[in-house]
Amino acid sequence: MDIPALVAAAARGDQSAWDALVRQFSGLLWSIARAYRLSDADAADAVQCTWIKLVEHLDRIAEPQRLAGWLSTTARHECLQLIRRSGRLPEPTEEVDESPDPAPAVDHELLEGERDAALWRVFEQLPERCRRLLRVLMASPPPAYADAALALDMPVGSIGPIRQRCLGKLKALVSGHSLLEERS
Repeated sequence: MDIPALVAAAARGDQSAWDALVRQFSGLLWSIARAYRLSDADAADAVQCTWIKLVEHLDRIAEPQRLAGWLSTTARHECLQLIRRSGRLPEPTEEVDESPDPAPAVDHELLEGERDAALWRVFEQLPERCRRLLRVLMASPPPAYADAALALDMPVGSIGPIRQRCLGKLKALVSGHSLLEERS
């Protein structure tokens, strides 16, 4: 299913595209609501409010290929609002003692995949020399600097400093990319 095409069609008022989005993501939204141990009625409210938020923002979704992440985040916010209103959770200004759930979130793999894909897109913006060096050093297990120096035809003493500069460039690109996403 081509999610960006469905989002665009739904934004134009195509009911079948909207129905396809609902079929695709309803299970995800319900699993998030259930993870918060909401009553049936509250879970239904959280899911419905998430869909309403999507309708309100459908024409402004900057990255429709990341719709699952947007819906997941919105559903979590809706669940937390319902919990706060019911008095089960203190207001955000109060200190909360949370015991983390040891199980990964339902959408963990999806969000991790989206994050990794975004990082690789930014990685491709690095100069060729940096990409080659970082790829070699990311091998598992990582090679010794002497082996990396031979493979890349670089002096051993320059591997560490060049690696630092390349990671700095990557960090700057990722920070710039994140700022652009927040503005859209």
